Amino acid sequence: MTTTGRRALLVAGAAAGVTALAGCTSSPGGQARRPSAAEREAERVARAEAALRLRSVTAARGLLERYDATFAAHPALASRLTPLRRAVAAHAKALGEGGTTVEPATATTSAGASPAASASPSVHPSASVSASGKPAAPAAPVRVAADPRAALQELAAAERGASDGHTAALLAAPPEYARLLASVAAACAAHAYLLTEGARA
Repeated sequence: MTTTGRRALLVAGAAAGVTALAGCTSSPGGQARRPSAAEREAERVARAEAALRLRSVTAARGLLERYDATFAAHPALASRLTPLRRAVAAHAKALGEGGTTVEPATATTSAGASPAASASPSVHPSASVSASGKPAAPAAPVRVAADPRAALQELAAAERGASDGHTAALLAAPPEYARLLASVAAACAAHAYLLTEGARA
């Protein structure tokens, strides 16, 4: 084989290698591509944060359901419970504002789109989806004690449980969300006091 022939063969081989490499990282028309290590790590962090948000929102909405069930069972308690329920509803909304689902990092939709954008959390309309993305089982009806005082004790216990859960989640939360969790946990603890000891003062 002549020198010219060998050179042509090497050039052709190099061109084929570049083409194969390009095919692994991007596709024309904005089709799915293989994410980089940084993108995979960003997606992992975003998924962990979204799962944390989902658990927090689910806990807040469960507490809200107990308030509604108590309202239904004991209408006479409405004036006392309405301000607390309003606060719990605001907590549920705030805890979910950062999003509870994450789009895969490989799902690029257009050439030139930012890869990191696909790994950021997106808002999910309800907490009826589990952290794995599968539909959650329907919640069992909330049972409320027939005695109003016992019903208030149940609410107080639920508030304390929510407070403990939000406090436990602080270590895994990013700074801004951790501050929100701490604020909600403190509010839940205050609600528990108002529902029990505060009523006797």
